[in-house]
Amino acid sequence: MKEFVAWIVDNKQWLFSGAGLVVLAWIGGFIFKKKYASSTQTIRSGDSSINVQAGRDVSIGRKKNDVEDK
Repeated sequence: MKEFVAWIVDNKQWLFSGAGLVVLAWIGGFIFKKKYASSTQTIRSGDSSINVQAGRDVSIGRKKNDVEDK
């Protein structure tokens, strides 16, 4: 551990410059990456169909004056 702290003190200018931050961000992203696969959504539709796909809540409605039921 002492060697690690000594290395940081010796290389602090490089480490906290732009190049060092990029390397640290890459290492941090590798260590803390998601452990699960992200979900994907697919949809298949036929001719003359209306499809709605969302990842969360969807509210579909119409106003009274838009279309009058006969």
